[in-house]
Amino acid sequence: MTDKALFRPIDLALAFGLLTRLPVSVSDATRGARAAWAWPLAGAVLGSLAALVCWGALALGLPAPVGGLLALGTLVMLSGALHEDGLADTADGLWGGWTRERRLEIMRDSRVGSYGVIALILTLALRGVAIWFLVEAAPGAAAAALVTSAMLSRAAMAGAMAALPHARESGLAQAQGRPPVATVAVAVALALGAALLLCGISGLVAAAMAALMAGIIARLALARIGGQTGDVLGAVQQGAEIAALLTLLA
Repeated sequence: MTDKALFRPIDLALAFGLLTRLPVSVSDATRGARAAWAWPLAGAVLGSLAALVCWGALALGLPAPVGGLLALGTLVMLSGALHEDGLADTADGLWGGWTRERRLEIMRDSRVGSYGVIALILTLALRGVAIWFLVEAAPGAAAAALVTSAMLSRAAMAGAMAALPHARESGLAQAQGRPPVATVAVAVALALGAALLLCGISGLVAAAMAALMAGIIARLALARIGGQTGDVLGAVQQGAEIAALLTLLA
């Protein structure tokens, strides 16, 4: 039976267990999508650790491009490349099939096709270059951008999960369920509060751009496969993070 309480302490562990590779023990997985309010907090920790790695690199005298790439590598490794994998599968499926059923079949395939490879190359390059220039301009601002974009993009995942129906009757997203409006509201409030605190008005502009990108990806998924899957949520996270980083860089 699913626990229907709005908040539980276990939600933090569930967020880290689902979205990161950090050693967090999860003994109760019945909360499902009701734990989505804590997803931005998992993003905050990942962004902070990436910033610490970047600062360490700079303290050792390494140049900004190396620090930026190490920060990006930290984000990818600590999340287990979960979102990157979803982005690649989504790109392959949405552009590689002629029917809804074929697109979903392609997305379920663990192999990565040409669309997925191209999407990964372009998005990793965009993230890496954005972080590089942010670090080069001001390491402190880069750290704020890393945390802000990580939180906003995971709040965007919760929003897309609530807004879109499930595209298939099985899979990770379907198993988690759909978060209630109150759960999404808390996730968005946490991310917006952090964005304003860390980046000021620019953080709110970044939030708007992240929401716009998430909405575009969500609409595309709705049109082509009828809703969301875990892969689509990964694509939403990647798109929202890139939008936030580029906005803060601009």
